[in-house]
Formats: sequence, C-alpha cells, structure tokens
Amino acid sequence: MDRRDFFKKSGAAVAGASGVFSLPVLSSCTGEDPPVASNLTGTKWGMVIDMTRCREDCTECMNACRLENNVAFHGDRRWDVHWIRKAGLHPKDESAGLEEKQVILMCNQCDDPPCAMVCPVQATYKREDGIVLVDHHRCIGCRYCMIACPYNARFFNWKENPEWPNKAYPRRSHGVAESCHFCAHLIDGGGRPACVDACERIGARALVFGDLNDPDSEVSQLVAGGGAKRIREDFGTQPKVYYLGL
Repeated sequence: MDRRDFFKKSGAAVAGASGVFSLPVLSSCTGEDPPVASNLTGTKWGMVIDMTRCREDCTECMNACRLENNVAFHGDRRWDVHWIRKAGLHPKDESAGLEEKQVILMCNQCDDPPCAMVCPVQATYKREDGIVLVDHHRCIGCRYCMIACPYNARFFNWKENPEWPNKAYPRRSHGVAESCHFCAHLIDGGGRPACVDACERIGARALVFGDLNDPDSEVSQLVAGGGAKRIREDFGTQPKVYYLGL
C-alpha cells in the first residue's frame, strides 16, 4: 500500500470485519520501517479470537495482560491504558436488525503497520517475526502513531503506573505511546501471550495463538478453514489478528 492509497482509505470510517460493524478511524502518512533483526526469522505470529467462546462478563485476559506487562491502571478512564479491551461494535445499518457485539480488541500486529510508517524517530518498528514494538527509550511522545493507527489500538501513558506487579518486567514509562506486543518477552522465552494462557486456564480457549507460517499450527488451520475475518482488511495493513463469530 503506497502513501496515496493509504490517505484515500484512512478517510473512511473503520468498519467491522464483515463490513457491517464500524470503528473510528484516524489518518496517517508513510515512512520506512527500521531494519531490526529478530532471531525468529521465518515465523509470523498471529492470533485467532473466537467470540463465540468468549464469556461476556470475563476479564481474565485483560487482568493477565496488566499483571504481566505492568500496564498502567489508575481506575480513571482518562489515564488508564488498555493493551487489550472489550468494546461494542455498533451495526452500520441499524435497520438491518443487527445488534451491537462485544469484541476483544488489541493491536492487530499489522504486516504493513501505519504506526511504524509515521514514527519520526523509528521508535515503533516491526520485528522479522511480525511483532510490532515500541522502543520507549526512543519514543518522544509525539503520538503520531496513535493518530495513524486505524484500529485505535495505541494508548499514551500519561501518568506513572502506581503499581509494579511484575518485577521481572520493566516498569511502564510515562510520556510514551504503547500497545500490545503479544508479550514478546514471553514468546522469546518459549511461552505464549499472557492473555492466551489466562483464557485457557478458565477453559474458554477463545484466544488461539501461533505461527501463521506453519500450516500445521492451530491458528493457521483456523484461518485456512474459512470464517476467520480481520477488521477492515481493505485498508491494506494486513492484520495478523483474526476473528471467528463476527
């Protein structure tokens, strides 16, 4: 997707994967991704979220994310950061008789990430395994990435996190932008994202994670089986988060 195409597409309202439900959209421009290497070359991490298995009143995935990654939570919506959250997708055409759906939202780990394109200091970048990260030492807090993200998946850390539950992981820096990174530190150690483990512990298994480049992985088979949709594929960002049950 080139600069002109992205500007054209970012002027539309973001809709759900089916084209019926909508999300807000913001604009973007382009740049170059920094040449950052990863020892996971050949791997492309992705996730399938099965909304038919997600329990409406469950917050285990969100709680696990906060505890593992020290995500700031102040109990005030002005300052709270949400790497993973539930939001209502409203029907684009209410006359069609469709109801609002609760959907789990997170960073889509785009293969063509607008957030990385607009970063003036290359603080946001994509690893060779497809994970999009923010280098908090480089981030200058301009928030261009938040404007560019068509999925509203980026948040600004306005205040110091009052708690530091996971001492084995760095405390979140205030004054910088951040978003879900699939718990890259756990993946690099042979594990899985904290939200996936939490969902499995309660027996829901609504979140399936794995290598999209491995045809034998569960996540690849779910995508290949049909029915898996991505939010606004027409933007050309190539999200690596898929949904079942939308």
